[in-house]
Amino acid sequence: QEQLVESGGGLAQPGGSLRLSCTASGFTGGISVLTMSWYRQAPGLKRELVATHTKFGHAVNYPRSVQGRFTISRDNANNTVYLQMNNLKPEATAVYFCTVIKDASTYWGQGIQVTVSS
Repeated sequence: QEQLVESGGGLAQPGGSLRLSCTASGFTGGISVLTMSWYRQAPGLKRELVATHTKFGHAVNYPRSVQGRFTISRDNANNTVYLQMNNLKPEATAVYFCTVIKDASTYWGQGIQVTVSS
């Protein structure tokens, strides 16, 4: 059974850093040929796309508010995708979700809380 498990969230101070991890299991052939993304949903707001790492090996970040501060990367050997978040701002407070697209289906992790506060 396909599964995504996020880790690495928690509390960070403004200006601090966190690295989220998402480990995939149950995907035949691993994640090397799959597009993986991070989304987030802040209280009262719609879920938004934060970053994507395509199956072709390209990393794309959305929206402008995270460019230059958030970096998505992947370790295919360990079936893990990361989101490095630097210079965190309070508006980054949200539940972060990992996703995988396979065979036109999108799989979601359970989400992990990130809180940026002093």
